[in-house]
Amino acid sequence: MRSPIERWLPRLFKLGFLLILCIGAWQCRNGWPVSANLMDLVPHAGNDATRQLAEARIQEPLSRQIIALVAGRSGTDSTAPARQLARRWTDSGLFSSVQMELEVDLAALRTRLSAGRLAMLPAADRRQLETDPASYARRRARELSDPFSSSGLVPADQDWLGLTRRAEQALHPGGAVQYDIRTGTLQAEQAGRRWVLVRAETRDNAFDSGTPQRIAAQLEQDRRILGAEGAELLVAGGPLYAAAGRTQAMAESGWIGAGATIGIVLVLLLALRRARALLAFVPVAVGLLTGAVACVAVFGSIHLLTLVIGASLIGVAVDFPLHWLGKRYGMEDWRAWPALRRVLPGLTISLAASLVGYIALAFTPFPALTQTAVFSAAGLLGAYACTVCQLPAWMADWRPRPWQPLLRFAQAALRARGQLAGNRKALWLGALALAAVTAGGISRLGIQDDLRQWLSLPAPLVQQARQIGEITGFVPTSQFFLVRAPDTDELLRRQARVSLALDALIERGDLAAYSSLSQLVSPMADQRALGRSLAARAAQPEVWEPITGLGIPYEALQRELRSMATLPAVTIDQALQGQQVERWRSLWLGVHDGQAAGMVTLLGLRSASALDAIARSVPGVTLVDRSGELNRMFAATRIEAAELKLLSYAVAAALLLATLGRAAAWRILAVPVAATACSLAALGYLGQPLTLFSLFGLLLVSAIGVDYAIFMYERVAGASASLVGILLSSATTLLSFGLLALSRTPALANFGLAVALGVAFSLLWAPWIRRPRKAGQHSSVNH
Repeated sequence: MRSPIERWLPRLFKLGFLLILCIGAWQCRNGWPVSANLMDLVPHAGNDATRQLAEARIQEPLSRQIIALVAGRSGTDSTAPARQLARRWTDSGLFSSVQMELEVDLAALRTRLSAGRLAMLPAADRRQLETDPASYARRRARELSDPFSSSGLVPADQDWLGLTRRAEQALHPGGAVQYDIRTGTLQAEQAGRRWVLVRAETRDNAFDSGTPQRIAAQLEQDRRILGAEGAELLVAGGPLYAAAGRTQAMAESGWIGAGATIGIVLVLLLALRRARALLAFVPVAVGLLTGAVACVAVFGSIHLLTLVIGASLIGVAVDFPLHWLGKRYGMEDWRAWPALRRVLPGLTISLAASLVGYIALAFTPFPALTQTAVFSAAGLLGAYACTVCQLPAWMADWRPRPWQPLLRFAQAALRARGQLAGNRKALWLGALALAAVTAGGISRLGIQDDLRQWLSLPAPLVQQARQIGEITGFVPTSQFFLVRAPDTDELLRRQARVSLALDALIERGDLAAYSSLSQLVSPMADQRALGRSLAARAAQPEVWEPITGLGIPYEALQRELRSMATLPAVTIDQALQGQQVERWRSLWLGVHDGQAAGMVTLLGLRSASALDAIARSVPGVTLVDRSGELNRMFAATRIEAAELKLLSYAVAAALLLATLGRAAAWRILAVPVAATACSLAALGYLGQPLTLFSLFGLLLVSAIGVDYAIFMYERVAGASASLVGILLSSATTLLSFGLLALSRTPALANFGLAVALGVAFSLLWAPWIRRPRKAGQHSSVNH
């Protein structure tokens, strides 16, 4: 006859699980929200709204744009295959826009150039006109005498000073990419081959949709079709990395989950020798579902890397039923509910210790680790609830059948431990040797904090991106300057000062190019001042003699000079009209909190050593180095991880003191401390660096070590049965985290390796835990 608690617990669990299913179904009403965006895993830029907007502008091309270069067969026109690619992309329906040809309204462009010839004049020409107009006149005279160098959109008789032509030249994209008037395309030449640029933008943020795989499939088909015609296609863009990352993460979560599942099935069938033992997987399924639902409820989506780590949770979640079922090795009268009551205190303390390890991850600034903490903590609670509330009801009339060789192995291991413990001299010598070896391994540890630990970029994609950068001359960097000022004129002046410093870097070869609003438009006050200065110069015919000496009527030149004073000043918003200024459009951030804000972006940065000094030399300028900041944050968080580890030991000690007493507390804590030290030494001998991820892996080792030590200390059903339980538990955990160590993502591999090593050493040291002897008590295998 079951007690009321035994009757009500399964019902309560079923109601709770039904609620979780309903929440999960509601979350999936528009598809399961899975993210592959790398930026979801790293901290944001605090509460600075202007900086967040700037970073969003920088990241937007990464998440939506695809850049392609198409080159035809040697000696043939590359425009035809490029048009074929653009047509295929348009017909695919995958892109909101596809651009190959620049549709230039020449009449409108001439009007804008004429109206903005003072505003859009390059800084060097402005300075020369202000300080040495005679030298400018001589240069312009040489241009006018050469019909090829003086041609432009605006005829020379409407632009005697050449200001419109110089403003037009400033709009050229720079680098190796040039506008081809005949075809209306942007082209670049390298090694005798002409490459045509094709750009496209996805309909949605490619990281957060199901689009990346379809885009990758489309590009593979395009490559085959163009290749059959002798054309070559190079492609780069965030959606391609999203597709590769999604494919890799799904594949890894699949084979890690499948490998762990198959291994655990074999362990269960071998150790318990009954098909019903496979019901131990139900808590695992409940845990994974609970973790996923909790993640989506808290964060709005679940990241693919969290799913990969979640697959390794299988080996931890199955520990609860394994400790309970494993007691059959020491209990002849094993029955489901009575056995559960005996192990319930240990399971509960083990759950609390594990939650301490996972929850510690939530107190870091990295969303990736916070999401992992929520997923794992909720998953463990779900697995625990299923084990305690439902599983005994399904196994009420059933008993596992022990595999005797496993029991004999545990007994032999405990006897060997007892014999070694009885030889004090050998024990002390072994302890000293182990301490020396451990110290030697720890001394070999190197520290590594690098954003690249998050990445596992496919080599073909990296190679294509590198080729595109070499061909076009555009190699974007993660650093940029955020410039703020009280008004737009001061903003442009500050950007001009930054530009002067960057010009020096270009001359030294430390920078390839940059983009700044000050390249496109000058301050309105400066436009008016230059217009008045030129109008005043109309009364100085000697200054313009080199131009009039070519036969150009001085009266015509005078009219043009005087008209400069009447030109309306051009604002930043007006200068950013038209397709030709797309390069600068994203740099203007508008006015926020009474301050005008804009960016200066860098291309082909070879040395960043001078960037900090440039930012400090100009007021209102901030150097944004996201990758550098994250690397520094890694280093700071690594220290936090060490502090969290100490805090987790303190919490575990308080928990153990409150439940098991002082004698138990220091004995149990000795296991995770020893396992952590040995794991660090092993990482050192293996040549693996100490990273943020390995430290957080060792946080979980603390919880696992406490778990094993508790069960060996309590020895419910005897020491041999307890050792069998942690043998089974460690086998399943090693299967999951050991497979995670094989991940191609460095962060996950480092995390998995640290946990796997820690589990192995926890298994090695846990059997040494014994209760304090009472007077007259003798040692035995089961004490």
